[in-house]
Amino acid sequence: MRKIIHWLEATTGLTAEFYHDVFYSVAVLGMLWLVSRLLLWGIFRREKDIRKQFQWRRFTDYVATGLAILILSNVWFNGFESIATFMGLLSAGLVLALREPLLNMAGWLFIVWKRPLRIGDRIQIGETIGDVIDIRLFQFTLNEIRGWVAADQATGRIVHVPNGQVFTVPLANYNYGFPFVWQEVPVCITFESNWQKAKQILEEVVARHAEQLSDAAQQQVRRQSQRHLIFYEDLQPRLFTTVGERGILLTMRYLCGLMRRRQSAHLIWEEVLTQFLAAPDIQFAVPATRFYKGTDGPPPETPLSF
Repeated sequence: MRKIIHWLEATTGLTAEFYHDVFYSVAVLGMLWLVSRLLLWGIFRREKDIRKQFQWRRFTDYVATGLAILILSNVWFNGFESIATFMGLLSAGLVLALREPLLNMAGWLFIVWKRPLRIGDRIQIGETIGDVIDIRLFQFTLNEIRGWVAADQATGRIVHVPNGQVFTVPLANYNYGFPFVWQEVPVCITFESNWQKAKQILEEVVARHAEQLSDAAQQQVRRQSQRHLIFYEDLQPRLFTTVGERGILLTMRYLCGLMRRRQSAHLIWEEVLTQFLAAPDIQFAVPATRFYKGTDGPPPETPLSF
């Protein structure tokens, strides 16, 4: 090894200390890579879940990269005191020139530390909604839902969001603290309809299609919710009655699995349509205008709408 270093020194004119640092750096990188691969090989033999394998791979990459930066910085900058001096001289320039990358790195640290989102979570950040499929140093990646699709289903687009947006844009997490979402399906019927009968039909329909939680599952939901000061006294489906401009509005409210919103609404509407069409005393309210004609009295000043 010394003969090789002396030959390179004589050929290139670079010092032997430089080549010593190069070989040492290559050895460190190779050792870290080998250790991380062996560690992942042992983990993958026991863990068959693809999601957890992905998380372990990402974790080992971060650890190996961090160790490499610390060790190589100590080698090339002759100790951490020199590193501090060097970083102090360049800090002002870096802040001005690399503001966005530094903000994204700070956002990554915030995501790793506070965990406002995790891989597999469904989130909305700004106007973008999607499932988190990757988290990197400068950005996280979403499998977009909605967009031009009028429901909670994928559009086929992958959206890359800078990590710094967690500081500047409101972030909504569908999974955080509560494993279900509240879904509402409004049904509007005319004033002349038998609204008591319609209400009974809707109560039976929503009870069949709402999320069925056992007593143990309800207790678990309450415990998880209370950890984040989210209190729900009643987890059973409910039906609310209000009067709108076109008629009587009956709104079904029920717990729904995060990935079942569109499917549950589809099943509920099919059953509602079937039962309402079979009931002649129940009519859906649609925008319409009534006209009155006769000799018994003058027509109303303004037409009635329902």
